Amino acid sequence: MSKIIIAIDGYSSTGKSTVAKLLAKELGYIYVDTGAMYRAVTYFAVQHNLITEDSLNNEALISSLDDINIIFKFNDALGFAEVYLNEENIESQIRTLEVSKYVSRIAEISEVRRKLVQEQQLMGKDRGIVMDGRDIGSVVFPDAELKIFMTASADTRAKRRYKELLERGHNLSYDDVLENVITRDKIDSTREDSPLIRVEDAIEFDNSKMTIEEQLAAIRKLAEDKLK
Repeated sequence: MSKIIIAIDGYSSTGKSTVAKLLAKELGYIYVDTGAMYRAVTYFAVQHNLITEDSLNNEALISSLDDINIIFKFNDALGFAEVYLNEENIESQIRTLEVSKYVSRIAEISEVRRKLVQEQQLMGKDRGIVMDGRDIGSVVFPDAELKIFMTASADTRAKRRYKELLERGHNLSYDDVLENVITRDKIDSTREDSPLIRVEDAIEFDNSKMTIEEQLAAIRKLAEDKLK
């Protein structure tokens, strides 16, 4: 059977990664969380004091890009691939609010985007891939057979993110999470290089009132229709 590329774009905290992981598993496809790749670069920048609330050392980060090696390793116990930075498992470290606070600023850097887009395109050269992010259907795979643009209200997304962070043991306020969601939306949608947009052939998918199971069923049906 022929394989396709499934590109899932959309706003932060819409649950893109969760649905994409499950969909890839059901189809027997490779799953790539591009957001995790940008988070890995952000984590590197934080660890090396290249970014703070008041500053961002672009030049130092750009000159360090060749020292950043990001790979995904499948974890059989968890059922999905975890992200590694220079052979260190950083799956938990990149999901903090601190990294979330800075990731959109790192993703604005053209040199960072260029490096990661090239790597993402190589991952999908044989098709049979589900990839989620902000610019998959518009930049990484403009020829993807199925493009989904996921959205939900800022309040809905903040509540989901807040619950997830609390479950991971983080001590924070809902207002901080909501502010982060709104700020990231603005940065992602207005940046000069590869802004978050819904391309014409992408299917808008509002999951504000949908369970994960309902989302998976609906998107799987769309994928099966394309495969036919």
